[in-house]
Amino acid sequence: MKNFFHVRTTAEAKATLINAWETKPLGEEVIPITQALGRILATKLVSPEDIPPFHRSTMDGYAVRAQDTFGASEALPAILEIIGEVHMGQLPEKPVLRGQTARISTGGTLPEGADACVMIEYTHLADEHTVLIERPVAPGENVIHKGEDIHEGQIVLEAGRVLRPFEIGAMAAIGQTAAHVVKRPKIAIISTGDEIVLPHKAPGPGQIRDINTYSLAASALAAGALPFTLGIAGDEYQEVKDKVKRGLASAGIVVVSGGSSVGARDVVVKVLEDLGPPGVLVHGVSMRPGKPVIIAICQGKPIFGLPGHPVSALTTFDVFVKFTIEHLYRCSLPEPDSAGNTVSNESGKSVPELKPQANASEKAGVTSDPNSRERILRLQTQPSIVEAKLGRSISSAPGREDHIRVRLRREAGELFADPVLGKSGLISIMVHSDGEIIVPINCEGLKTGTLVQVRIF
Repeated sequence: MKNFFHVRTTAEAKATLINAWETKPLGEEVIPITQALGRILATKLVSPEDIPPFHRSTMDGYAVRAQDTFGASEALPAILEIIGEVHMGQLPEKPVLRGQTARISTGGTLPEGADACVMIEYTHLADEHTVLIERPVAPGENVIHKGEDIHEGQIVLEAGRVLRPFEIGAMAAIGQTAAHVVKRPKIAIISTGDEIVLPHKAPGPGQIRDINTYSLAASALAAGALPFTLGIAGDEYQEVKDKVKRGLASAGIVVVSGGSSVGARDVVVKVLEDLGPPGVLVHGVSMRPGKPVIIAICQGKPIFGLPGHPVSALTTFDVFVKFTIEHLYRCSLPEPDSAGNTVSNESGKSVPELKPQANASEKAGVTSDPNSRERILRLQTQPSIVEAKLGRSISSAPGREDHIRVRLRREAGELFADPVLGKSGLISIMVHSDGEIIVPINCEGLKTGTLVQVRIF
């Protein structure tokens, strides 16, 4: 076989896949915003109105003309006539003229003529119709102006933005109850092995319960994909082939765990070769755990043969399948035209970075671009990274990228990462880990106290 256990680096393996794969955009769908958490916006969202639609108070107190309070103090308060009260959800009945004020609640509409609000804590009632203002306010103080949050015609969200609770709240604020989102990629998941039984069954001699179907399905869901589980296939060529063909018919990505090595009953590589072309692209990657991983393309769709050991399967899923999900999303986002407008990306090729859009936040001094593609992809598929000191030395072999699970602890105000070592067949290693560090391919190990980047699970 042309690629039979020809070991590549992780970077080479990813590049081989991308160069051989003609990616097709995922398309879009419309869903209620109540179901849109974590989804990726497919089209930019422009506000049809000002938010708020009126000048509103941010405090309980009195709506005033700011100039009427200038010079006010506890010793010499400004004396204003109370002309009424602004009730929540109602328009003010009278304008505020010179020397006048109106009681107002938080969120109340500012009366005509008023340009600021005085907090009730800085006032004192002289009588039913007179209030003493004991502190001056500047124009606009304690007031949110019409359109200050979002103005009519403003791009509220760019295409490609991950919808968190905050974005969903912004959509509700402008009356948008449906979201145009990128469709989630479908991933078919197959476990293989004569020794594998369903979790609800008691394992017989030499048998173990199926772990990978469930952990990989959860990983796919967490990465923004839609998993389909196709059950367990024994270590027979035709049985595995039938499952893979079902996966190709129902999903855009197929993940097979087990049977990826070079043993007599490891049939996955033969199945994928026969289902090509091009078939197997990569068999063997210079990483631990996960060396015998398979990357193939069959019927225009990527297929991953992951090792059967749970730690190896989850590690290689994180390295290769999550990368593929990210690439699919990247190729499905609209790309800007020469005028800065977004157009659909029909080519399936990677698109350039989104340019920063001027918005109210930038005018207020917030210069980081919340709509950048790197931020989008980080939010969608990349976990957090923290820096910690290595709790104890670890060794590694040059020419191999080691993924080491670690547990975090804080001691004397410093964060430490302690390696959680064990065999790749032990799921408890992952349970007891907070994240992982990567020992680079040309490194012979890391010493105690070395600053490391921990990728949080």
